[in-house]
Amino acid sequence: MPDFAELFAPVFFGCVGFGAFVYGKKTARWKPLVIGVTLMVYPYFIANALLLYSVGTALCISLFVFSD
Repeated sequence: MPDFAELFAPVFFGCVGFGAFVYGKKTARWKPLVIGVTLMVYPYFIANALLLYSVGTALCISLFVFSD
């Protein structure tokens, strides 16, 4: 059974990704749209909790670094 950290990360980063996706779609910006989709999809492919949080944090930071 997965622990709390492995269950919380996909939900949290999925919500952040959905927000970025909606923002990118409404403003017709492709960078937040792509990063949002990536944030929603990547937890399905990573099982390690440390790697899950590392990739999610890097993608969230990239939302601000690569903003137009």
